[in-house]
Amino acid sequence: MKQQRKHHLWRWLAWICGILVVLWLAAGLYFFKVGMVPGHKSFISSNQQTLRKSDPLYKQKKWFKNVHKQKWTMMSASKHYRLVADYIPASKPTAKSVLICHGFMNNKETMGAYAAMFHQLGYNVLLPDARAHGQSQGKYIGYGWPERYDERKWINRLIKKNGQKSQIVMFGVSMGGATTMMTSGIKLPKQVKAFIEDCGYTSLAAELDHEAGTLYHLPAFVAKPAELSLSIVNRIANGFFTTEASSVASLHHNHRPMLFIHGAKDNFVPTQMVYTNYRATRGPKELWIVPKAAHAKSFQTAPQQYQQHVQQFLAKYVK
Repeated sequence: MKQQRKHHLWRWLAWICGILVVLWLAAGLYFFKVGMVPGHKSFISSNQQTLRKSDPLYKQKKWFKNVHKQKWTMMSASKHYRLVADYIPASKPTAKSVLICHGFMNNKETMGAYAAMFHQLGYNVLLPDARAHGQSQGKYIGYGWPERYDERKWINRLIKKNGQKSQIVMFGVSMGGATTMMTSGIKLPKQVKAFIEDCGYTSLAAELDHEAGTLYHLPAFVAKPAELSLSIVNRIANGFFTTEASSVASLHHNHRPMLFIHGAKDNFVPTQMVYTNYRATRGPKELWIVPKAAHAKSFQTAPQQYQQHVQQFLAKYVK
């Protein structure tokens, strides 16, 4: 009788453990779909580019909408996806070019105001759609980690277009900022002269941890196992553990100049993250915290100062 009760107890424990494992895997699959599969996301703003004259960046966006763009295509560094970019040559022939990276579930069109700014500063401008965004192919979002090798291919494409004397700047906002920092940590051509990142996260894992609390209000004892499950699912489907995708770890290998920009009122990628990123890089660096600016709104909040900071920083490293 006692042995029978013990057998029932072990069976119940096995059932409970099995249910917990199923729930754990289900959580990973759910958050993988939310975070890694492209599609409508309720927690981010629409990227529709409606022009309004009240917009502080109206002139820049209007210029971008009307300017002639060359369409470039390229195969991704892995997975054999067709990637698409817009290229806008400078008004006068120049070896100076900027590679612009957009944010999560945005596309090259959302970066039009930044393209206008750099074009006004005399740069050729290249705006790719990241994997699984815009016109580019791709099944899953990589948050800058696999994309960093795509960016290197775009850089080599710019060198092929504009010659060995090319001087290339890489710039990105939000996920694009993280992509910029992650790219800075790999071996790059000598023609890459500087980086500018705006409101990029320290790591994908840290950003997921932050969003688990702010969007889903999950306590740590629930969030951590769910994030681990997501990481395993992502490794199987997307090729990397979420803990691998680190801006900080990449910046430890960067010795080129970098300008860090972050809004003082950023609640999506917490402002405190920029200080960690700033400390991590090994090259010349500058930091600008934009008063009153929310996430990815620094240019819109202070357009003139933004362009001045960018121009003054680049004048030191791109001649």
